[in-house]
Amino acid sequence: MVMGVLNVTPDSFFDGGRYQSSADAIAQGRAMVADGADMVDVGGESSRPGAAPVDEDEELRRVIPVIEALAPIGPVSVDTVKPGVARAAVAAGALLINDVSGTLWPVAAECGVGWVAMHRQGTPADMQADPRYDDVVTEVHRHVLDLAERARSAGVGEIWLDPGIGFGKTVAHNLALLAKVGELVGEAEAVGARVLVGTSNKWFLGKIGSTGGEPLPPEERAEGSLASSTWAMAEGVHMVRVHDVLASVRAAWLVGPVARREVELEGVSR
Repeated sequence: MVMGVLNVTPDSFFDGGRYQSSADAIAQGRAMVADGADMVDVGGESSRPGAAPVDEDEELRRVIPVIEALAPIGPVSVDTVKPGVARAAVAAGALLINDVSGTLWPVAAECGVGWVAMHRQGTPADMQADPRYDDVVTEVHRHVLDLAERARSAGVGEIWLDPGIGFGKTVAHNLALLAKVGELVGEAEAVGARVLVGTSNKWFLGKIGSTGGEPLPPEERAEGSLASSTWAMAEGVHMVRVHDVLASVRAAWLVGPVARREVELEGVSR
């Protein structure tokens, strides 16, 4: 599955300011659905490193009209850490709460919707200052699996686990998590959860792809974004969160049938 990123913000690291108006955001969301997005993830507060908090009224003003417009044409999630915004988004039609704070499972249970449990070390203000782990894979997997258990106990029926690529991690941490993401898939499925991974245009891809001292700017990270998303798909991840929906959907058309051994002599069955 492919989740399209729709930031209704002035300061998101990749597309901040592009879809600030409700009309522009709605048009982009419709385009993502037309390109094959399985879900559109609407966010009104940037979670990039160094991002400033947004007050609840402003976040509501940004996201609710967009969710109301898009929900009738396809599944919508809300990217928020605020209980009030999550509740209002569900009332407007959102089916999933994408929660980078890992705290909103009680709201998901109350509202009867799905919940994404993400790992984050620190907050946007400090998470990339000096992230450290004894064993990043073990610690991250244990954390999100613990959140899944709490959510299940609270009554959440649809649980997604996100290792939080780029959220309080170095390049090496991110690569280690990607290398072992297939293990997380198996652990998640054992407890009735699924895995969501978002690498799209993130800083570590710019660092890896650079031949000089400075990372590639976000607009030059497309190849790394698609490669890392495709890797995650091939390792069994259930959904990838991306800015470029069409390229990712086309990659999924390849990876899905090959992974399921559905290749036929005369073509691919899908």
